[in-house]
Amino acid sequence: MDEFDIERVADPDLNEPVLVEGLPGVGHVGKLAAEHLLEELESELVRRVYSTHFPPQVSIDDGQAQLACAEFHAVTPEEGQDLLVLSGDHQAQNNQGHYGLTDTFLDIADEFGVQRVFALGGVPTGELIEEYDVLGATTTEEFKETLEESGVAFREDEPAGGIVGVSGLLLGLSKRRDVPASCLMGETSGYLVDPKSAQAVLEILQDVIGFEVDYSSLEDRADEMEEVVRKIQEMEQQNSPSPADEDLRYIG
Repeated sequence: MDEFDIERVADPDLNEPVLVEGLPGVGHVGKLAAEHLLEELESELVRRVYSTHFPPQVSIDDGQAQLACAEFHAVTPEEGQDLLVLSGDHQAQNNQGHYGLTDTFLDIADEFGVQRVFALGGVPTGELIEEYDVLGATTTEEFKETLEESGVAFREDEPAGGIVGVSGLLLGLSKRRDVPASCLMGETSGYLVDPKSAQAVLEILQDVIGFEVDYSSLEDRADEMEEVVRKIQEMEQQNSPSPADEDLRYIG
């Protein structure tokens, strides 16, 4: 197999589509968002990308094996722009792979005439939160103004350390290709899979692009995660020492 191997599945005609990337990352925010789009909107698998830089494994679905890959789906909603959605279960395992895969992804986007790029992800806060802000980073001032109008926050020196992986490289390499790109990052604790943060990111994207989706399934998953958090908090409280126990620690 080649270092980067593209499987052509279908070649639909798309009208000035936008690329939406949602690969695994902090809180699985981008991955959840991309998968929700594909679940709620009619889509067609158009490309698979295989690489020796992905983990050496297969996924199993109903007994059928599928080599690790990334997938592109074409989405043509009744309202809003056409989408080319990039999803998958893995990112590359090294720097060379990240660069090579991102270049390959952008080559495919160019084939379909992509006009703008949206990378979706999460930014860790290190604590549980109630209100989910969406932070942004862009390659053009015009793109920044558009996102600010939709409620995206642009904060100096955030996210700290920059944006790593495919999401960051999509901005850097898109800029070199003169393709406007942005990264939408939902705030998340970083401890658990975060459907609420994914919904916050999708609501911004929905406002910018104009598609319509139902969020019921994401809200159900969010309720499940809140129950998990509640149980963890209860266990921590049960295992924490009482004030009397703490006093005894200092005796003797």
